[in-house]
Amino acid sequence: MSHVAPTRSTPAVNGKDHKDSIPQRQRPGVSWYRAASRRKVAIIAGLAALLCAVTATDFLIGSSMPANEAIYVLFHPSDSRPVDRQIIFDIRLPMTITAVLIGAALAAAGAEMQTILGNPLAEPYTLGISAASSFGAAFATVSGFTAAGIGATLGMAGSAWVFGIAACAVIVLFSRSKSAGTEGMILLGIAIVFLFDALLALMQYLASQTQLEQVVFWTMGSLTRAKWPQICLLALVSLIVIAFFYRNAWTLTAFRMGDDRARSMGINVNRLRTLTLVGVSLMAATAVSMAGTIGFIGLVGPHIARMLVGEDQRFFLTTSIFSGALLLTSASVVSKLIQPGAILPVGIITAIVGVPAFVVLIVLRRRPRTVSSPT
Repeated sequence: MSHVAPTRSTPAVNGKDHKDSIPQRQRPGVSWYRAASRRKVAIIAGLAALLCAVTATDFLIGSSMPANEAIYVLFHPSDSRPVDRQIIFDIRLPMTITAVLIGAALAAAGAEMQTILGNPLAEPYTLGISAASSFGAAFATVSGFTAAGIGATLGMAGSAWVFGIAACAVIVLFSRSKSAGTEGMILLGIAIVFLFDALLALMQYLASQTQLEQVVFWTMGSLTRAKWPQICLLALVSLIVIAFFYRNAWTLTAFRMGDDRARSMGINVNRLRTLTLVGVSLMAATAVSMAGTIGFIGLVGPHIARMLVGEDQRFFLTTSIFSGALLLTSASVVSKLIQPGAILPVGIITAIVGVPAFVVLIVLRRRPRTVSSPT
């Protein structure tokens, strides 16, 4: 007698049978990922709401005009006095927008600099862009370039931008050589910093008393020099560069696993690093040309984002942008409150607050954390 082997029933393609055929281990994993994504989106939304509140506070603070009058002038400029319109549209509003833009640009640049160099201590100024821009501003002042039919602010900003881009070009040319690596780029950046710091000291030695005051004030970092053409330029540059970062979010995330792993995934490491470096340098040079050197935003902002949402560039970059904008806007608020009637250079505030904040971040990162895996 022949026996027929029992056949194994095939689960239905659609319906409940197909759902039950999914391994039990996968469904909790998917739900865990979705829950983590929702948590990250909620964190970003919270940072955005907090940024809006701090930005409004920064705009409304001022000794020359109360908050209710500032709101009235903002929405009814034609019915306001010319001096009030000048205070709002030429001083307060540009400063507030500049704080948001520069904070976002420096944090985004710092996030990608840490990514492409694989160094958590990297920031937009690591490769000497800030030192070159500061020398450019000092050179324009001491050489008399700002007096040759060009406004002092515009001349210093233009010269700072040119020298910052020149430093970027040197780094990019070096990065394209076969012997260049992340260590070599960092060492070259350190050499550029020492070179331009020495040249800046030379300019300060040769400067007159008035010129020296302008150069020193530039190096402190201030938001009061912002003008609408510069704001539009920084907004355009940041929009283009950050759009490039988002377009390459997956490949930049893979960068964190190292160059060899990234190459094994088919990523052109040298090309992506060069393009990212160009974008970072453009944003950093434009920001420094507007406000001078403002430290710690590009260093602390990405670390805050990494602690909140991890390394996934889709969330990490966005959180870095909001964190940097929030940090610099908060520093702008503090700079107006310390001495009523005066605005302190915001670079001083970020340096004073940034050092202990960074120490706290280091301590928090060193604490052992338990991660529960989905079951």
